[in-house]
Amino acid sequence: MTVSEETPLIGRQEPTIHVVPEYVATSGDEAVALAAQAGLDLDPWQRLILRDGLGERADGSWAAFEAAMIVARQNGKGGVFEARVLAGLFLLDERLILYSAHEFKTAQEMFRRIEDLISGTAQFRKRVKRVDRTRGEEGVELLPTPQCPKGQRLRFVARSTGSGRGFTGHCNIWDESQHLSNASVDALMPTMSAIPNPQLWYGGSAPDKDLAPCEQITRVRTRALSDKPGRLAYFEWSAELHTPECERDCTEHDDPDSPLTWAKTNPGLGIRLSVEHIANERDSMSERGFARERLSVGNYPTVGGGWKVIPQPAFEAVADETSRPLDPVAFTVEVAPDRQAAAIAVAGLREDGLLHTEVVAYQPGTSWAPGRLAQLVAKWRPCVVAIAPAGPTGSLAPDINDALEELDEDVRMELTLIKGRDSGAACGGLYDAIVRPRNAPPDWTPSVRIRPHPALTAAVAGASRRYLGDAWVWDRRAASVDPSPLIAVTLARWAFLTRPPEEDEPAQPWAVYV
Repeated sequence: MTVSEETPLIGRQEPTIHVVPEYVATSGDEAVALAAQAGLDLDPWQRLILRDGLGERADGSWAAFEAAMIVARQNGKGGVFEARVLAGLFLLDERLILYSAHEFKTAQEMFRRIEDLISGTAQFRKRVKRVDRTRGEEGVELLPTPQCPKGQRLRFVARSTGSGRGFTGHCNIWDESQHLSNASVDALMPTMSAIPNPQLWYGGSAPDKDLAPCEQITRVRTRALSDKPGRLAYFEWSAELHTPECERDCTEHDDPDSPLTWAKTNPGLGIRLSVEHIANERDSMSERGFARERLSVGNYPTVGGGWKVIPQPAFEAVADETSRPLDPVAFTVEVAPDRQAAAIAVAGLREDGLLHTEVVAYQPGTSWAPGRLAQLVAKWRPCVVAIAPAGPTGSLAPDINDALEELDEDVRMELTLIKGRDSGAACGGLYDAIVRPRNAPPDWTPSVRIRPHPALTAAVAGASRRYLGDAWVWDRRAASVDPSPLIAVTLARWAFLTRPPEEDEPAQPWAVYV
């Protein structure tokens, strides 16, 4: 990749996701000025985080009990924490500040940076009682003051070693929060109730549930995206990348190859990071790694037991073990995002006029799918066979076409390709067929019945959605389980309902297949 830097890009200083509780005053500006006295000059985005994170309510307590930032590496997250620590010690008179990181080396590096800032500033240095450099016991202790007659302490601990467990600070900083475990949170939260006006800070890059436990930061982010974030200040610089369903001229999503996307997700671009360096990363890193580490596209687990899109009671209400479709039917194939499995689904009308859909095959790998689909076509002579070629199933199109071509001429048929823009209509249609709308008339009933399948139930429970303008589709990246069974039945229903018109023929019951 070649990149021109004729017009230097500066990273976007406003976060992509910005949630702040209402406040009437802030200590953030004083914290910024204090940091400057130590030679720590902060960028506009760092100042914004401190200003909003240190907002105060009318009674003087923190507006934000929790403040969290997700930003890619090497942008300057540590500068925010350095300024927050200095403010806690020399401005806010916090008696105990606890900084923790997942790795010991991260905690040790932060200790060294804070020590340099304090020792290099006379007004800070003269208040130091002692500095402990013992490995695993790093910290700073300040002399007593009228506000803190027992002095103040700053501790640096590594969560991976278990140190710091049981400590509770007036300010608790959890760095590398993409690795924050439930155990750390469960140990600290109850003890904070005894601290007057405590505050908790999170900071890290985007998490990946396949690499490390990340339930806590996922819960925090989920609250930020909800309509009830509570006392949470949240700042995230992230991209919303193009999906397979996007049209070529899509302007709703971000191009991972565009320097404009890099500027959107890296506020330190042009300050600490260069376009050339990010271009080198793009050339060298995997797609998933670059998206996570540089564009802050996380792989988040499902929280709250799942069922975020289709409620469990609604899905269970349309489950029918005895459901059967009449002839004709439609078949679709969908491949899992990681290509570890594939699903074939069917859809058709029942005798009572309701629409039937189900997963007829779900197996590991992908090579089996074209042949199995051809067998089903030969046996049941469907009205349509379809795939969504913009997704991972597109690579199977040649093999599916070959398998269909090998069928006898009287059953041979062409493969229908579902357009990306139709995926949103397909997803919305299935949702509307299952979930009762608000203010629905009393006689409303769901219009679909689904034969239960364990993989499909798991896919619905773990499903997330991604918006495409005013429509939405099933989010392949964010799903906590393989979404291919759900996508397959979604597309099967759509393919059947949008099938080409045929001459009227008497409907025949569609028997159980094997």
